Amino acid sequence: MGAAIGLLTQFVLSNRGAPPLVPPLSLPVTLVLIGAVLLGFGIRLRRTVAKRAGDVNPFHAVRLLAAARAGQLVGGLLGGFGAGLALSLLGRSIPAPTATWLPMLLAFVGGAILVACAAVAEHLCRVPPGGDDADSAEHDADPSGPVDQAAFRKP
Repeated sequence: MGAAIGLLTQFVLSNRGAPPLVPPLSLPVTLVLIGAVLLGFGIRLRRTVAKRAGDVNPFHAVRLLAAARAGQLVGGLLGGFGAGLALSLLGRSIPAPTATWLPMLLAFVGGAILVACAAVAEHLCRVPPGGDDADSAEHDADPSGPVDQAAFRKP
């Protein structure tokens, strides 16, 4: 989706006779920093869970999970946008200067790094299996659980 928007943006600018859109260098830097923050929070959460599982606030894990998923979407869209901007330069007869295509390529790489870091942070939000002793004793007594007889009747 991001690549299509980037290509479309460059084609519209080209048809108007405007120069190509060059993203600022702060865009890939920001994407990488967001990825590093998500990864740092994910590692911190995993260490806290490993040390003392009872002291973890589940709302922190849910917020981090939501931020990680949002980071994957944003990284994919903005990285794809940078790739679309760069792809539009490939069809030109005269190659674009480095100052034009390098920020586009860096935006693509920054988006890919954000997607990777957010995916790892999402993986770190998983809670290891385990539970209360009462729950495990209940499941040991009847592993199939209660059966709803109404589900097996014909309507």
